[in-house]
Amino acid sequence: MASTTRKARRSFTLSHESVTYLEVEKRQRRAPSVSAVLDDILRAKRRESEREKLDAAVSAYYDSLPDVQVAEDEKWGEFAETQLSLE
Repeated sequence: MASTTRKARRSFTLSHESVTYLEVEKRQRRAPSVSAVLDDILRAKRRESEREKLDAAVSAYYDSLPDVQVAEDEKWGEFAETQLSLE
């Protein structure tokens, strides 16, 4: 994924295994650079982490609902299903 955002130059020390992995990924993805591959991997990991946090927050919300609210929501869901047209 190409990005037009400003980039920061950094230097990192990586294991030989990690460097080899990034170089293989660069060839397989036909990426312009190893840095681009690493940036893509980090972005994907960040999205995954944010999605997990959101999922946990949604689960916590629904787990916190009292049984009365859950039962009412189920009734509304059942009612909504009867209103859908199956054409």
